[in-house]
Amino acid sequence: TECGKGFKGSSTLLNHLKIHTGENAFECLECGKSFNRKANLAVHERVHRGERPYKCQECEKSFGRSSNLIAHYKTH
Repeated sequence: TECGKGFKGSSTLLNHLKIHTGENAFECLECGKSFNRKANLAVHERVHRGERPYKCQECEKSFGRSSNLIAHYKTH
């Protein structure tokens, strides 16, 4: 690859190459934003549905992404 990363499977390599080509095969029907992985599109679609499945155990604040919850925990 352009970046020197190695992959065991061809499908993993092909998905990675999309990063370098800018190809995004999975498009949000709501806003048109596109993603190179279906899983990333699924996470993005939560925004449009208002889903916030990750809840803080201390203050009940909720987040759409687990990484945002982890960052939030540092505020307590």
